[in-house]
Amino acid sequence: MNRLAVFDCDGTLVDSGATIYAALAESLGRNGIAVPPPEVCRRIIGLSLVEAIARLTPQFGDEDHRRLAEDYKSAFMAMRAAGRVEEPLFDGVLDLLDALEGDGWLLAVATGKSDRGLRHCLDTHGIHARFVSLQTADRHPSKPHPSMVEEAIADAGAEPGSTIVIGDTSFDMAMAAAAGARGIGAAWGYHEPSELLGAGAVAVAARPLDVLDLVRSEIRV
Repeated sequence: MNRLAVFDCDGTLVDSGATIYAALAESLGRNGIAVPPPEVCRRIIGLSLVEAIARLTPQFGDEDHRRLAEDYKSAFMAMRAAGRVEEPLFDGVLDLLDALEGDGWLLAVATGKSDRGLRHCLDTHGIHARFVSLQTADRHPSKPHPSMVEEAIADAGAEPGSTIVIGDTSFDMAMAAAAGARGIGAAWGYHEPSELLGAGAVAVAARPLDVLDLVRSEIRV
């Protein structure tokens, strides 16, 4: 049976929090909306865009949320064109991908990013081809709905019991649990370890390579 490791992107593979906040500040600011502080905005990273905007601006309705989401996309694309988008890989991520592949794991991504945004991010780091399945908000309900993980499992020819989900938010861990997979929290991201465990994580890794230690010892898949 194939073993599959499904990674979140923002906050797990790459540290994109500052760029996401900058795009939110520009798009909300141009609409005359007070921008929540960074620590509040970090809480919604990982959700699909409309859902994230809705959580930040609950005083508005669905139509406004969709319009604000389009404004965010425009702000983000303008930042990318100006060379202002920074999405560095977290230290140790490449080593983790190498080690998992060396142990025979297939790799996938499940993210609130769009297809275009994910492709650009992975291509920038030269890792796009390493993933057998790329699941995004363009084709799925927002996390924590299990749809993205379920599709990745189907693509990889795996089973829920042979799948782990590595993510930094409670949304990722709840998604993993809903899909019948095992969630490993990424403490280097944007939610606290206690939140990850509370949402269903079977363990929390302090650093990327700690995921490997967990998989090889405590987390038997």
